[in-house]
This record gives sequence, C-alpha cells and structure tokens, in this order.
Amino acid sequence: MTASALPSTDLPTTALADEVAKFSAIADEWWDPTGKFRPLHKFNPERIRYVRDRLAQHFGRALAGRELSQDKPFAGLSLLDVGCGGGLISEPMARLGFNVTGVDAAERNINVAKVHAERSGLGIDYRHTTPEQMVSGAQRFDVVLALEVVEHVADLDVFLSAASQLVAPGGALIAATLNRTLKSLALAKVGAEYVLRWVPAGTHDWRKFVKPSELAAGLRRSSLTVQELKGLTYDLFRDRWVMGDDLDVNYMMLATKAA
Repeated sequence: MTASALPSTDLPTTALADEVAKFSAIADEWWDPTGKFRPLHKFNPERIRYVRDRLAQHFGRALAGRELSQDKPFAGLSLLDVGCGGGLISEPMARLGFNVTGVDAAERNINVAKVHAERSGLGIDYRHTTPEQMVSGAQRFDVVLALEVVEHVADLDVFLSAASQLVAPGGALIAATLNRTLKSLALAKVGAEYVLRWVPAGTHDWRKFVKPSELAAGLRRSSLTVQELKGLTYDLFRDRWVMGDDLDVNYMMLATKAA
C-alpha cells in the first residue's frame, strides 16, 4: 500500500503505511467472531468491562457496590476511539451512552465501521484520520481510548502527545497494548501467530511492543497522571480473558488529566 492510502493531509502522522495495509487487507472480517479478528472478539468482554467500570468510577456514574444505574450511564460525555478498526469498541461505547467518534488510518476500516454502525442503528462519527491530524482542531474529548494501537505507530511519543492533547480537562485516557518481554515474544508473537494461528503471521513486530514503564513515561510527559495498570491473561481452561496483575504479555493503563 502506498502513502496515498493514509489520510490525505499535509499534517504529520505516526501511521505507518505497511501497518495500514495489513489491517486494510482483512478489513472485511472485523465482525466475524471466527475470522482473523477472533482474538479481539474474545478480548472484548473484558476490555469493555474494564473501560466501563473505570470510567464510571472516574466520572461518578455509578453507586458504590452496585451496577450502573441507567441504560445509558455515560450520556453527555464524548469519547474518541483511536484506531477504531471496524468498530468493535466504538459500538459498545455508543450503546453505553457516549457520544462516540472513531478514527482510523485505514480507510477500509472506516468504511466497514460506518456500514455496520448504520445497520445497528448507531450514530457514530467515523473519520479517516489520525490523532496527530486532529490536535489542531478545537474538539477535545472526555475519554480517549487507544486500545491495541500504540504497538503499531511510527513514533510512540508523538502519538501519545497527540492523543493526550485530545483529552479534555478532567478527562481520561485508557490504553491497551503488549509488553515487550520474552514471554510476550513466545506467546503473543510466536505462539499466537505461528503456532495457534490466532492472528495472521506478521500482525505484530515484537520490537515495537511497549513496556509499561515506557507507556507511563510517555503519558506523564504529556501531562497525564497514571492511575492504574492491570494485566490481561488468557485462561485456557475457561477459554476467556481475565483481568489480573500479570503484566508480562497484555496490559491496560488508565491515566487522567487534571480538571
């Protein structure tokens, strides 16, 4: 794929043409739970639970020890889903009441997401752009999500700076990515791509995996305060992902901006 497949603008971007090409090639499979994005479909319940519960606590949208008290508990809050793909996170967030904007550097992903949202009756603002290209605008968001995207960008610090600038005062950013450890090399790269065939070979470059310390430092340099770090591990016997304290492979991080 040539650079022309990236969002058309003279503004800088950390999107890599070869990364965009990889996900564009399989864009039509985003909503197939048994297809090439099967791992994300498996991931999603635990990711959504984490995002929902932490944001409910941050914005005071739930009573302690009880379920969220309304059908759309986040009504009135805006959310930016960076690297939204086909909309696997954007749609659940819209159903929770967020005013959702989804952005992706791959135009085919955006086209798939738009069609699926329309069929689902959801009003999501999908755009073929990147965070770096949005910072010059006036719009800021109560929540910015960067899930499984930081390991695919050209310059981590530039990306985190742009994403953090898009967080409104008093808002929150949640990132999810892969740790750069020997364990992640064995499980997330060799095991997932070449042994279990969970994802297409070549999906990830282990050298671009991000250590929690690197992600936290980048967010702090961008004036965010890291509040929590949790790991995600796969329970083989229950065939599901669970949240815990093991950060060796997959992890999620919550950071906030001062009001």
